[in-house]
Amino acid sequence: MRVRVATTALGITAALLAVPACSTDTTGPKHQTSSSRTEKPTDAAQEPTALSSAALESRLLDRRDLGSGYVTKPERPAQHDDVTVIGCPALSELGGDAATGGTLAFPHKAKADFTYGASSSEISEELYSDSAQKLSDGIGRIFDAMTDCPTYQVVAGGTPVDVTSQKLPTPHGFGDEQWSQLLMFSTGERSTVVKQTAIRDDSLLLIVSGSPALVDRHLDKALTKATAAG
Repeated sequence: MRVRVATTALGITAALLAVPACSTDTTGPKHQTSSSRTEKPTDAAQEPTALSSAALESRLLDRRDLGSGYVTKPERPAQHDDVTVIGCPALSELGGDAATGGTLAFPHKAKADFTYGASSSEISEELYSDSAQKLSDGIGRIFDAMTDCPTYQVVAGGTPVDVTSQKLPTPHGFGDEQWSQLLMFSTGERSTVVKQTAIRDDSLLLIVSGSPALVDRHLDKALTKATAAG
């Protein structure tokens, strides 16, 4: 059984984190929800052209970039479970899709998911392209909502998931804006810790989520490939 909980969203749809319910990763403490970002985009005289989904696909990390031990996860079929957010009015106002299902509602997007070794460690990379302002507003809206909610609960398909989150220092020197947080998803006695870092660079948005160690290991590589010219 897998619990699907999102941590980033634009008003209508949301980016997913797939959390293994069988995980027993309890190395991190309980955390409080938050997020962070730096400067807002300014009106530029020349707005960079948005990249197509095909172009974004070619900029995703692949198994050769990650190294040995990584396996590509097949894309999961969309799920449409009834979703209720308890204890976070700001997040609830964004609608059920802000808690589970779909991808961010930008026209150009690409995503890849991997597992590592024999463990349950996972890493997910998402790329989006649109105007700088739309990307900033879209990703910022959900992080701001979570900042208002130290803890909350998501009930998806009848499964209650307790969510807590901790604001993390943003990776300075990366892109134009950064957001980062450490999340803990708990169902009964099982819990999973997930790190998520989002970076906007001009008209491109990168989101890397998964095992904290894997996110730290591959974030620089992901941004370098995603922002490479040509």
